[in-house]
Amino acid sequence: MKLLRYGPVGQEKPGLLDANGRIRDLSGHIGDLGPAEISREGLARLATIDSETLPLVEGNPRYGVPVAGSRKFLAIGLNFADHAAESNMPIPAEPIFFTKAITCLQGPNDPVMIPRGSEKTDWEVELGVIIGTRASYVTEAEALDHVAGYCTINDLSERDFQLNRGGTWDKGKGCDTFGPVGPWMVTGDEVGDPQKLGMWLEVNGKRVQNGNTATMVFGVAKLVSYVSEFMTLEPGDIISTGTPPGVGMGQKPEPWYLKAGDVVTLGIEKLGEQRQQVAAYSPNGPAA
Repeated sequence: MKLLRYGPVGQEKPGLLDANGRIRDLSGHIGDLGPAEISREGLARLATIDSETLPLVEGNPRYGVPVAGSRKFLAIGLNFADHAAESNMPIPAEPIFFTKAITCLQGPNDPVMIPRGSEKTDWEVELGVIIGTRASYVTEAEALDHVAGYCTINDLSERDFQLNRGGTWDKGKGCDTFGPVGPWMVTGDEVGDPQKLGMWLEVNGKRVQNGNTATMVFGVAKLVSYVSEFMTLEPGDIISTGTPPGVGMGQKPEPWYLKAGDVVTLGIEKLGEQRQQVAAYSPNGPAA
Protein backbone atom coordinates (compact mmCIF):
# COMPACT_ATOMS: atom_id res chain seq x y z
CA MET A 1 0.00 0.00 0.00
CA LYS A 2 0.97 3.60 -0.59
CA LEU A 3 -0.44 5.53 2.36
CA LEU A 4 -0.51 9.31 2.51
CA ARG A 5 -2.00 12.42 4.08
CA TYR A 6 -3.32 15.24 1.93
CA GLY A 7 -4.78 18.70 2.37
CA PRO A 8 -3.81 22.06 3.89
CA VAL A 9 -1.28 22.25 6.73
CA GLY A 10 -2.95 21.16 9.95
CA GLN A 11 -6.04 19.88 8.13
CA GLU A 12 -4.62 16.78 6.43
CA LYS A 13 -6.83 13.79 5.73
CA PRO A 14 -5.73 10.16 5.41
CA GLY A 15 -5.60 8.61 1.98
CA LEU A 16 -3.99 6.02 -0.21
CA LEU A 17 -2.69 5.93 -3.75
CA ASP A 18 -4.58 3.43 -5.88
CA ALA A 19 -3.15 1.24 -8.64
CA ASN A 20 -3.76 4.00 -11.20
CA GLY A 21 -1.89 6.65 -9.20
CA ARG A 22 -5.04 8.40 -7.93
CA ILE A 23 -5.60 9.54 -4.37
CA ARG A 24 -8.42 7.79 -2.51
CA ASP A 25 -9.91 9.19 0.70
CA LEU A 26 -9.60 6.97 3.78
CA SER A 27 -11.31 9.34 6.21
CA GLY A 28 -14.48 7.25 6.16
CA HIS A 29 -12.53 4.44 7.79
CA ILE A 30 -9.89 6.18 9.95
CA GLY A 31 -9.48 9.64 11.42
CA ASP A 32 -5.81 9.97 10.48
CA LEU A 33 -2.69 7.97 9.66
CA GLY A 34 -0.93 7.83 13.00
CA PRO A 35 0.91 5.29 15.14
CA ALA A 36 -2.15 3.08 15.67
CA GLU A 37 -3.03 2.97 11.98
CA ILE A 38 0.50 1.92 10.89
CA SER A 39 0.84 -0.82 13.50
CA ARG A 40 0.74 -4.42 12.26
CA GLU A 41 -2.92 -4.63 13.21
CA GLY A 42 -3.72 -1.25 11.72
CA LEU A 43 -2.07 -2.02 8.40
CA ALA A 44 -3.78 -5.40 8.26
CA ARG A 45 -7.16 -3.69 8.62
CA LEU A 46 -6.34 -1.14 5.92
CA ALA A 47 -5.21 -3.92 3.59
CA THR A 48 -8.73 -5.40 3.64
CA ILE A 49 -10.25 -2.23 2.14
CA ASP A 50 -10.97 -2.31 -1.58
CA SER A 51 -9.45 0.95 -2.83
CA GLU A 52 -12.01 1.12 -5.63
CA THR A 53 -14.75 1.62 -3.02
CA LEU A 54 -13.05 4.71 -1.57
CA PRO A 55 -13.99 8.23 -2.70
CA LEU A 56 -11.71 9.62 -5.39
CA VAL A 57 -9.92 12.85 -4.47
CA GLU A 58 -10.13 15.34 -7.31
CA GLY A 59 -7.49 17.85 -8.33
CA ASN A 60 -3.92 18.04 -7.06
CA PRO A 61 -4.04 18.51 -3.29
CA ARG A 62 -1.00 19.22 -1.17
CA TYR A 63 0.75 16.21 0.35
CA GLY A 64 1.52 16.32 4.04
CA VAL A 65 3.95 14.20 6.04
CA PRO A 66 2.57 10.69 5.41
CA VAL A 67 2.36 9.76 9.09
CA ALA A 68 1.01 11.93 11.90
CA GLY A 69 2.20 11.88 15.49
CA SER A 70 5.88 11.06 15.02
CA ARG A 71 7.74 11.54 18.31
CA LYS A 72 11.28 10.97 17.04
CA PHE A 73 12.99 11.98 13.80
CA LEU A 74 16.44 10.39 13.70
CA ALA A 75 19.07 10.44 10.98
CA ILE A 76 22.20 8.46 10.18
CA GLY A 77 25.42 10.21 9.22
CA LEU A 78 28.13 9.14 6.76
CA ASN A 79 26.31 5.95 5.81
CA PHE A 80 27.65 5.85 2.24
CA ALA A 81 31.40 5.33 1.95
CA ASP A 82 31.73 7.67 -1.04
CA HIS A 83 29.80 10.41 0.78
CA ALA A 84 32.13 10.03 3.77
CA ALA A 85 35.05 10.46 1.35
CA GLU A 86 33.64 13.65 -0.18
CA SER A 87 33.09 14.97 3.34
CA ASN A 88 36.73 14.20 4.22
CA MET A 89 35.59 12.02 7.10
CA PRO A 90 36.39 8.37 7.88
CA ILE A 91 33.89 5.59 7.26
CA PRO A 92 32.32 5.04 10.69
CA ALA A 93 32.97 1.78 12.52
CA GLU A 94 29.48 2.05 14.05
CA PRO A 95 26.43 3.96 12.83
CA ILE A 96 26.45 7.67 13.61
CA PHE A 97 23.00 8.94 14.47
CA PHE A 98 21.62 12.30 15.48
CA THR A 99 18.26 13.95 16.01
CA LYS A 100 16.37 16.14 13.57
CA ALA A 101 13.78 18.31 15.29
CA ILE A 102 10.16 17.23 14.91
CA THR A 103 9.40 20.88 14.07
CA CYS A 104 11.34 20.58 10.81
CA LEU A 105 8.96 17.93 9.44
CA GLN A 106 6.94 19.08 6.45
CA GLY A 107 5.26 17.88 3.30
CA PRO A 108 7.38 16.73 0.36
CA ASN A 109 6.58 19.66 -1.90
CA ASP A 110 6.36 22.44 0.67
CA PRO A 111 8.87 25.29 0.18
CA VAL A 112 12.23 25.12 1.95
CA MET A 113 13.48 28.15 3.86
CA ILE A 114 17.15 29.08 4.18
CA PRO A 115 17.81 29.80 7.89
CA ARG A 116 18.72 33.29 9.02
CA GLY A 117 22.47 33.82 8.56
CA SER A 118 22.95 30.66 6.52
CA GLU A 119 25.42 30.50 3.66
CA LYS A 120 25.74 26.71 3.41
CA THR A 121 22.27 25.18 3.15
CA ASP A 122 22.74 21.75 1.55
CA TRP A 123 20.64 18.90 0.15
CA GLU A 124 20.63 15.12 0.86
CA VAL A 125 18.30 12.55 -0.70
CA GLU A 126 17.74 9.75 1.81
CA LEU A 127 15.71 6.59 2.32
CA GLY A 128 13.28 7.06 5.19
CA VAL A 129 12.21 4.21 7.48
CA ILE A 130 8.97 4.53 9.43
CA ILE A 131 8.59 2.35 12.51
CA GLY A 132 5.30 0.50 12.92
CA THR A 133 5.91 -1.69 15.97
CA ARG A 134 7.73 -0.82 19.20
CA ALA A 135 11.38 -1.87 19.01
CA SER A 136 13.76 -2.22 21.93
CA TYR A 137 16.96 -4.30 21.71
CA VAL A 138 15.74 -6.06 18.58
CA THR A 139 18.08 -8.27 16.57
CA GLU A 140 18.93 -7.63 12.94
CA ALA A 141 16.89 -10.71 12.02
CA GLU A 142 13.83 -9.21 13.74
CA ALA A 143 14.37 -5.58 12.77
CA LEU A 144 12.42 -5.32 9.52
CA ASP A 145 9.38 -6.82 11.24
CA HIS A 146 9.20 -3.56 13.19
CA VAL A 147 9.14 -1.38 10.04
CA ALA A 148 5.77 -0.17 8.75
CA GLY A 149 7.14 1.23 5.51
CA TYR A 150 9.54 3.44 3.64
CA CYS A 151 9.54 6.94 2.16
CA THR A 152 11.62 9.59 0.43
CA ILE A 153 13.33 12.23 2.62
CA ASN A 154 15.40 15.32 1.91
CA ASP A 155 17.73 15.62 4.92
CA LEU A 156 18.48 19.30 4.46
CA SER A 157 21.53 20.54 6.35
CA GLU A 158 23.24 23.81 7.17
CA ARG A 159 26.91 22.84 7.01
CA ASP A 160 28.37 25.78 8.91
CA PHE A 161 25.88 25.32 11.76
CA GLN A 162 26.49 21.55 11.68
CA LEU A 163 30.28 21.47 11.61
CA ASN A 164 31.64 24.79 12.82
CA ARG A 165 29.36 25.97 15.61
CA GLY A 166 30.46 23.53 18.31
CA GLY A 167 28.58 20.69 19.95
CA THR A 168 26.58 18.16 17.96
CA TRP A 169 25.42 18.02 14.35
CA ASP A 170 21.86 18.74 15.47
CA LYS A 171 22.31 22.51 15.13
CA GLY A 172 22.50 22.25 11.36
CA LYS A 173 19.93 19.52 10.88
CA GLY A 174 16.70 20.60 12.55
CA CYS A 175 16.11 24.08 11.14
CA ASP A 176 12.53 24.88 10.16
CA THR A 177 11.52 23.18 6.86
CA PHE A 178 14.62 20.91 6.88
CA GLY A 179 12.59 17.68 6.93
CA PRO A 180 10.47 17.12 3.80
CA VAL A 181 9.00 13.60 4.01
CA GLY A 182 6.84 11.75 1.50
CA PRO A 183 4.84 11.96 -0.72
CA TRP A 184 3.67 8.66 0.73
CA MET A 185 4.75 5.75 2.90
CA VAL A 186 5.04 2.49 0.97
CA THR A 187 4.50 -0.58 3.11
CA GLY A 188 7.33 -3.06 3.44
CA ASP A 189 5.55 -5.84 1.55
CA GLU A 190 5.32 -3.62 -1.53
CA VAL A 191 8.92 -2.36 -1.34
CA GLY A 192 10.59 -5.73 -0.84
CA ASP A 193 14.33 -5.49 -0.23
CA PRO A 194 15.10 -1.92 0.96
CA GLN A 195 18.74 -2.39 -0.10
CA LYS A 196 17.92 -2.35 -3.82
CA LEU A 197 16.50 1.14 -4.37
CA GLY A 198 17.87 3.72 -6.78
CA MET A 199 17.92 7.33 -5.55
CA TRP A 200 18.62 10.71 -7.16
CA LEU A 201 18.48 14.46 -6.60
CA GLU A 202 18.61 17.48 -8.93
CA VAL A 203 19.11 21.19 -8.27
CA ASN A 204 17.62 23.45 -10.97
CA GLY A 205 17.45 20.45 -13.29
CA LYS A 206 21.10 19.46 -12.81
CA ARG A 207 21.55 15.89 -11.58
CA VAL A 208 23.91 16.07 -8.60
CA GLN A 209 23.16 12.83 -6.73
CA ASN A 210 22.83 9.34 -8.16
CA GLY A 211 22.98 6.41 -5.81
CA ASN A 212 21.52 3.16 -4.62
CA THR A 213 20.71 1.88 -1.16
CA ALA A 214 22.78 -1.21 -2.01
CA THR A 215 25.92 0.79 -1.20
CA MET A 216 24.90 1.84 2.31
CA VAL A 217 27.58 1.06 4.90
CA PHE A 218 24.93 -0.17 7.33
CA GLY A 219 21.66 -1.54 5.95
CA VAL A 220 18.19 -0.82 7.30
CA ALA A 221 18.04 -3.96 9.47
CA LYS A 222 21.36 -3.09 11.12
CA LEU A 223 20.29 0.51 11.70
CA VAL A 224 16.95 -0.34 13.31
CA SER A 225 18.61 -2.96 15.52
CA TYR A 226 21.48 -0.63 16.45
CA VAL A 227 19.37 2.41 17.30
CA SER A 228 17.03 0.22 19.38
CA GLU A 229 19.96 -0.51 21.70
CA PHE A 230 20.06 3.13 22.76
CA MET A 231 16.39 4.14 22.75
CA THR A 232 13.02 2.53 22.30
CA LEU A 233 11.67 3.07 18.81
CA GLU A 234 7.93 3.67 18.73
CA PRO A 235 5.28 3.53 16.00
CA GLY A 236 5.52 6.66 13.87
CA ASP A 237 9.21 7.27 14.56
CA ILE A 238 11.19 8.12 11.42
CA ILE A 239 14.80 7.18 10.62
CA SER A 240 16.59 8.85 7.70
CA THR A 241 19.33 6.45 6.64
CA GLY A 242 22.08 8.49 4.97
CA THR A 243 22.86 10.02 1.59
CA PRO A 244 24.98 9.05 -1.43
CA PRO A 245 27.68 11.43 -2.77
CA GLY A 246 26.88 14.62 -4.63
CA VAL A 247 25.88 16.99 -1.83
CA GLY A 248 26.74 20.67 -2.17
CA MET A 249 29.60 20.40 0.30
CA GLY A 250 31.27 17.83 -1.96
CA GLN A 251 30.89 19.58 -5.31
CA LYS A 252 34.05 20.04 -7.40
CA PRO A 253 36.02 22.16 -8.00
CA GLU A 254 34.25 24.22 -5.32
CA PRO A 255 31.34 23.53 -2.96
CA TRP A 256 28.09 25.32 -3.77
CA TYR A 257 24.88 25.60 -1.83
CA LEU A 258 21.21 26.41 -2.12
CA LYS A 259 19.98 29.96 -2.60
CA ALA A 260 16.57 31.58 -2.79
CA GLY A 261 14.83 30.72 -6.05
CA ASP A 262 16.48 27.32 -6.49
CA VAL A 263 14.32 24.27 -7.15
CA VAL A 264 15.24 20.88 -5.69
CA THR A 265 13.73 17.68 -7.07
CA LEU A 266 14.48 14.21 -5.77
CA GLY A 267 13.16 10.69 -5.71
CA ILE A 268 13.69 7.09 -4.70
CA GLU A 269 12.68 4.06 -6.73
CA LYS A 270 9.20 2.78 -5.69
CA LEU A 271 8.81 5.59 -3.13
CA GLY A 272 7.89 8.69 -5.13
CA GLU A 273 9.34 12.11 -5.82
CA GLN A 274 9.58 15.51 -4.11
CA ARG A 275 9.92 19.07 -5.37
CA GLN A 276 10.86 22.06 -3.22
CA GLN A 277 11.17 25.74 -4.07
CA VAL A 278 13.88 27.39 -1.97
CA ALA A 279 12.98 30.65 -0.24
CA ALA A 280 14.96 33.25 1.71
CA TYR A 281 14.54 33.44 5.48
CA SER A 282 11.35 35.05 6.73
CA PRO A 283 10.19 35.23 10.36
CA ASN A 284 6.76 34.13 9.10
CA GLY A 285 8.19 31.12 7.25
CA PRO A 286 8.56 30.56 3.51
CA ALA A 287 5.85 31.72 1.14
CA ALA A 288 3.80 28.80 -0.11
